[in-house]
Amino acid sequence: MNEDFATAMLRAVRSTRALKLAEATRVIQNALAGQLALDTRTSTPDITPSPPNRRSTPFPIDPDAEVIEPSAKPAVEESANSAGDGTASRRLRNSLGETVRILREGRLASGVFGSLHDVSLPGLAKRGPPAVVPDGAQFLARSFTCPAGSRSYRLYIPASASDRPRGLVIMLHGCKQDPEDFAAGTGMNAVAETHGLMVAYPRQSGADNASFCWNWFRPADQMRDEGEPSIIAGITKEIMAEFGLDRSRIFVAGLSAGGAMAAVMGETYPDLYSAAGIHSGLTYGSANDVVSAFSAMRGNGGLASHPKRLANGHRLRTIVFQGSADRTVHPSNADRIVAAATPTGSGWAVRKESGRSAGGRTYQRTTVVDAAGRPAVEYWLVEGAGHAWSGGHSAGSYTDPHGPDASSQMVRFFLDGQK
Repeated sequence: MNEDFATAMLRAVRSTRALKLAEATRVIQNALAGQLALDTRTSTPDITPSPPNRRSTPFPIDPDAEVIEPSAKPAVEESANSAGDGTASRRLRNSLGETVRILREGRLASGVFGSLHDVSLPGLAKRGPPAVVPDGAQFLARSFTCPAGSRSYRLYIPASASDRPRGLVIMLHGCKQDPEDFAAGTGMNAVAETHGLMVAYPRQSGADNASFCWNWFRPADQMRDEGEPSIIAGITKEIMAEFGLDRSRIFVAGLSAGGAMAAVMGETYPDLYSAAGIHSGLTYGSANDVVSAFSAMRGNGGLASHPKRLANGHRLRTIVFQGSADRTVHPSNADRIVAAATPTGSGWAVRKESGRSAGGRTYQRTTVVDAAGRPAVEYWLVEGAGHAWSGGHSAGSYTDPHGPDASSQMVRFFLDGQK
């Protein structure tokens, strides 16, 4: 911690004790912004903006946040401004180190702002709400380690097929998200329950990316048997072996940075997955560093790097969702994903249709099918939608409840290939 940041924290604590809460808020906000800027100089920068529904006011408090009770009786001090009857006002006190720790964890304690609520801070992953698990189902916390590194993950085991699930969906969250948030926002557990599928949600760590993004743009994380692809594939293989699953029922999907990493997994491990779902993502190999990642996200794409592909050149069956009004990932990226996934040669037909979701959003669906009518690629362009999971739930971040249900459509597409 640099000296300026420590000084600002001391000022904030003094302002808080004097009940000058607005001043304390401003000081901490400015100090954290400066400190986070310094931190990201030596770590991977955030390449995804804040969720569209984030308030502009400092330290917005979630009205549904869980109250955190203090674990021990706090120290108190006598206010310099005692009441007229001689009774001193008493307030909670926290050390500077404790105050900074609380702020970095993304919450405010009673000794800082007088209320015990979780809050959302810029640059910190949103903690998802507790998962609703049907009777007989499980939502387990697990971890996996291999030579490339370690990641924890959540695994949903459906009540409808707890002994022998029908398949597995690997779900890769976006920046500033975590498995719990992503599960709540996409509603994928409920869809999987209907079809007897398991869902695994690998968790990106803050130590590996300051904004909890999957590092889809780094050459070291675009290769088979290396980096993050090796870890995600390892999680997949571990679950497959435990539950006796074969490749025909293994799928990978993701949003934003997670969608881009799903594209990486489809290219580097087409022998492991049967189909991929990419929502608001980018094509494999479209960037090789942060600068080219920003360029690709703006729509200035192409293959900026030459990552290691699997030698057989197999194209994975792919379903793509993209909002036409996405200002984070330009819609042209979806066109590139579709072009890369479309099989070459004769015998393929393109079908187009338009529709309107129950929530009111119109969409265009383009499907590439073989001579027997089996879909190889499906592309949903949702009119007016931004950078958000289509048809998602407001319980999670980056969701658009008004669009067609991406989770249901992805699972339908995945399973259609098995007919």
